[in-house]
Amino acid sequence: MLFAVLSEHIKYPEKFSIGLLTSSGSIGLLFPPSLPIILVGATTMTNIMHLFLGGIIPGLILVVALIVFGIIASIKYKIPVEPFRVREALRGLKKSAFEIVLPFLLIAGFFSGILSLVEVAAVALIYIFIVEVLIHRDITLKGLIPLFRKAVPIMGGVLSIIALSMALSYYIVDTQAPERLAQWMQATVESKYVFLLLLNLALLVVGCLMDIFSAILIVLPLVTPLGQAYGIDPVHLGIIFIINLEVGFLTPPVGLNLFLATYRFKKPFLEICRYVFPFLLIQLIVVILVTYVPWFSMYLTRFF
Repeated sequence: MLFAVLSEHIKYPEKFSIGLLTSSGSIGLLFPPSLPIILVGATTMTNIMHLFLGGIIPGLILVVALIVFGIIASIKYKIPVEPFRVREALRGLKKSAFEIVLPFLLIAGFFSGILSLVEVAAVALIYIFIVEVLIHRDITLKGLIPLFRKAVPIMGGVLSIIALSMALSYYIVDTQAPERLAQWMQATVESKYVFLLLLNLALLVVGCLMDIFSAILIVLPLVTPLGQAYGIDPVHLGIIFIINLEVGFLTPPVGLNLFLATYRFKKPFLEICRYVFPFLLIQLIVVILVTYVPWFSMYLTRFF
């Protein structure tokens, strides 16, 4: 839907629309109720609330960076500016009320303990079915069959990618590559700043080869003692870990967002990579900024 709005209604170039939509989807990993943040907290025994707070400012920096890039692009492509009208905004909010309620419903259900993670997904599916089919009637019962036909190849492709990624993760574990890398860092690197640079490079490679959950469970326990040895706060280290692996969604060969965009937009994989490249550079700049300025990750934690 957003692609249609950007490329057909507002007339942004196709490459910009695809690059923006492909690259911006993973930013949500830094905001509550991010499952990777919960997993990092459970793995490192770090206060999960502090991790949630630690991800807010880095996440906002990423959002603002992409917004600024979007504004620059709109000027470059001479996109007409529409004045803000309060009545139209309120009318739009009224029409989208059911959709706006959904994330709050899911967050409340999960954090209250009423719903498990799998049940959250099931409730979301049932809720969307009721709203789209029975209330808005944007989809008819007969129209569900073509939707399933479109969804099944995408689901199958994603599951195949995840399966191969898991196999690669097990191979990396069997070769003891993370342990050897951690031992090498501990033995040869003395500077905290050099360690952070090497950590970023290592995590970008990990993000290229492993899915985020395997990386958290396998690599993070090895990195945590090193972070403590160099005096890096666990919250800061956790945010560095997540933001690097977030970039991994845009890096081949296991960049899941790249494959999803390939399926959805019916474009060659390398072409999608080319569209995403400017946005990837922006995210890498933010990664360096968050890594070397702990204030962004630590400031909000002092209030709780």
